[in-house]
Amino acid sequence: MDKPKKRSRLRARCGMWYYTLLRYLLWIKKRNIFAKRKVKEKYPYIYFAHSTPLMRRLKDVDMWLQENKVVNLKIAAPKLDGIILQPGEVFSYWRLIGKPTYGKGYKDGMVLKNGGFMPGAGGGLCQMSNLIFWMTIHTPLTIIERHRHGYDVFPDSNRTQPFGSGATCFYPHGDLMIRNDTDTPFQLRVWVGEKELFGEWRCMEAPEFTYEIEERNHVMQSEYWGGYSRHNELYQLKYDKTGLLISDELIVKNDAMMMYEPFLEYCADKEKM
Repeated sequence: MDKPKKRSRLRARCGMWYYTLLRYLLWIKKRNIFAKRKVKEKYPYIYFAHSTPLMRRLKDVDMWLQENKVVNLKIAAPKLDGIILQPGEVFSYWRLIGKPTYGKGYKDGMVLKNGGFMPGAGGGLCQMSNLIFWMTIHTPLTIIERHRHGYDVFPDSNRTQPFGSGATCFYPHGDLMIRNDTDTPFQLRVWVGEKELFGEWRCMEAPEFTYEIEERNHVMQSEYWGGYSRHNELYQLKYDKTGLLISDELIVKNDAMMMYEPFLEYCADKEKM
């Protein structure tokens, strides 16, 4: 990977204005395709469900940022809970949530930026987009927009999912968009529990297939300019009801600069073996 380039504040700000304008124009021009209808009653079948812990200790991150994140998630979750994604419709994460501001009750949570982190209004909402992305790739729904940070900021700590299996979000153009290319509607359920963030994709008919995600070609390597990078690929494996493999498809390829050094601890016992 090439060494990351630093851009001036003016260029970064102009880029933000430009891409923000494009996103608003997209939402206006294609407004009829975006999902907006909500239903309180649960659809009868769960296609895939998942949950993630609300509080997680990260190196050099104060816990008040995690506590504020929970507040932010509680504000955003009801805007998504119960959304119906009809065949042909598109789910837009930010179009449904709107801009997170202090006036709406959002607090300063952790926001990742340029390989580091800082407090920002609505920080921590990436946990929701990560959850929705992970659930979606276990369904027949189609991801049409997904972003990931170009930096791997924190070392793996009790990781239960493969590296790069989330979807970062930054308002408004760093969106997560999902299209329903099936012939049946899906319902999204998301809610904040006492210790975990919960989510489900539900449907009207019993699931015909099951999906697994497999990580391949994971590697950490040193770069010529002195840093480290991390790479992997995620494949979606699709099975029918009998367990027969129907398809094996590459869905995500991740490349990120590591903001920590992947040192391996020396083990004298292994040397003796």
